[in-house]
Amino acid sequence: MPSYSDVQKAVRVEKVRLWCGWLAGNVIMLIIANATRDVAVVSVLTQVLLVVVFLALTVALFRMTSALNRRADRARREVLGEDYPG
Repeated sequence: MPSYSDVQKAVRVEKVRLWCGWLAGNVIMLIIANATRDVAVVSVLTQVLLVVVFLALTVALFRMTSALNRRADRARREVLGEDYPG
């Protein structure tokens, strides 16, 4: 049975991975948008795509973080027992 600190460490690591993935995806999209800014039609399309990708990545990030929090709460309850508040 894992300890409480093991559960906390696993949750922290997964959240860092999620945020790094979100940041990397947005940076890649910004690089693409910046590379195509001199071509008029392509620039508009990449800017629209930038907004769509940003929104999609942000929604996915918060849904995954929320699911991770629920899973971590269940794991904490297993480790600490039913007396765990929350």
